Amino acid sequence: MSLKLVIGDKNYSSWSLRAALALDLTGEPYEEILERLYRPDSRARLLSHSPTGKVPVLLTEEGPVWDSLAIAEYLAERFPEAHLWPRGQYARALARSVCAEMHSGFVALRSHLSMDLARDQALTELPAEAQADIDRVCRLWADCRQRFGQDGAFLFGHASIADAFFAPVAARLRSYRVALPAEAAAYVETIYQWPAFRRWYQAALQEVQG
Repeated sequence: MSLKLVIGDKNYSSWSLRAALALDLTGEPYEEILERLYRPDSRARLLSHSPTGKVPVLLTEEGPVWDSLAIAEYLAERFPEAHLWPRGQYARALARSVCAEMHSGFVALRSHLSMDLARDQALTELPAEAQADIDRVCRLWADCRQRFGQDGAFLFGHASIADAFFAPVAARLRSYRVALPAEAAAYVETIYQWPAFRRWYQAALQEVQG
């Protein structure tokens, strides 16, 4: 059995995007199962794949793995040669720290700037709490880049799980035309040039247009 990744709408499901980017980093083939969200039967269909009734969920030979962070850790363990986490003990610790912060925090950013890849319009007014989250993200990106980004354009040089977790944030910042420091703007462009993200982005636009 090959791996199967159950995802939601590509235009809106930020957590699905994180898992898909992490899976792409392994280089392994997998089957994608798209379940449309926000429909009367969505939860019933998702419960047929996952005990939580949410996306994403990775279907493996042994059973389902749900939650994007758990999926990322499973993939890192299963495919160690792919180096999904950065090399170096502290680099990995920092990468896990920033992913955990993304996983559990930035509530205002997520609430006021929900992922909508097809959007290209600023908010009339950016709430102060959302701006505070954005400022924190920019500082976090700058710290990772300064410490470990010398060998490439991603947070830890090469693309890693950390970039998979912050790609939806980069997308939000572009979709809502948020003004950014030069270094943060350059990182957003790096995400948009990432082939795996570009494939997802184009599919999201087609999804909305269709």
